[in-house]
Amino acid sequence: MSSTHPSLLHLAVALDGTGWHPASWHDPAARPRDLFTAGYWTDLVTEAERGLIDFVTIEDGLGPQSSHFLDPDDRTDQVRGRLDAVLIASRVAPLTHHIGLVPTAIATHTEPFHISKAVATLDYVSTGRAGLRVQISARPHEAAHFGRRTIPRIEAYDSPDAPAVVSDLFDEAADYVEVVRRLWDSWEDDAEIRDAATGRFIDRDKLHYIDFQGSHFSVKGPSITPRPPQGQPLVTALAHDTIPYRLVARAADVGYITPHDTDQARAIVGEIRAEQETAGRAGETLHVFGDLVVFLDDDPAEAAARKDRLDALAGEPYTSDARIFTGTPAQLADLLQEFQAAGLTGFRLRPAVAGHDLPAITRGLVPELQRRDAFRRTYEADTLRGLLGLPRPTNRYAAA
Repeated sequence: MSSTHPSLLHLAVALDGTGWHPASWHDPAARPRDLFTAGYWTDLVTEAERGLIDFVTIEDGLGPQSSHFLDPDDRTDQVRGRLDAVLIASRVAPLTHHIGLVPTAIATHTEPFHISKAVATLDYVSTGRAGLRVQISARPHEAAHFGRRTIPRIEAYDSPDAPAVVSDLFDEAADYVEVVRRLWDSWEDDAEIRDAATGRFIDRDKLHYIDFQGSHFSVKGPSITPRPPQGQPLVTALAHDTIPYRLVARAADVGYITPHDTDQARAIVGEIRAEQETAGRAGETLHVFGDLVVFLDDDPAEAAARKDRLDALAGEPYTSDARIFTGTPAQLADLLQEFQAAGLTGFRLRPAVAGHDLPAITRGLVPELQRRDAFRRTYEADTLRGLLGLPRPTNRYAAA
């Protein structure tokens, strides 16, 4: 059964520290002492692969985690500090075989040339399982870490001064993705000859300047890394509103959205599909995944009680941009199928406690979906593009 079979769901898992609940590190299953070890991340991704998950995303940032929207906080009772997401993915890649690895990159403060090279390298290390989650940062204190620019302060994404700032950051992110994609194509697939007899290692005519000129970047190219095994690794982005929906429609292979009910899901999917058509991509596969934070237990009362216990430790009820689900794997399967009927092609699940809720996904939810013939029973492709039914794209610079 192919992954493009219409009734089959795609599942991704979003990994962030000890889990998405800020008090998750208190949970007996959390392993906070192991958080900055390679083994911790390998164990999580191996567990996700055991459940035949399409891919994991790995969160990242350029400032300490904070309970405030745009400012650092002084809290000492929550997880602070991270390892680099791209480097985690590269460490885990040789120890896994099928699952996709999608680290986060903050486009606002990192160079597209560096990221294109890093993700191309990840695609080689993983033999075709790399992706990229592009994110912006509107936090003034993160800009201060780099000292190259200032970002005007906004109070919230819906404040009157926000649209201009946010719009510019997303325009920059769109250019960023364009540069990264062109760099991935800047070596033709057969640019490397490696013929010792003639002494020719590469065919210089098959390396191309990308000559990108935009309002945010001027990049000549070519890359220094040959074209990745997938041709184009996966590009993904989280979107909450029209401006980011447009980025997803124009530039991404997978967009993550945060609907709280099926009507909202249907409306957002409709908006993204319309933008996709406007962008001239109507014929291309663009996946729209719903994000959900999950507390999963065999007894729904226990899942709710576990959230309450963690909320009490955090000193306030946990809220999220995404819908928060507490309940059983079967109840979650019902909800996912309801959302699927509203036009979603998959889901990115955020385990509230990684050590508890990830195994509940792989060992509870996945078998439940398989019983309903709604999820794969084996990995059916060797690349991440293959798992998602995306063809390997032709190189834009190669002569026809």
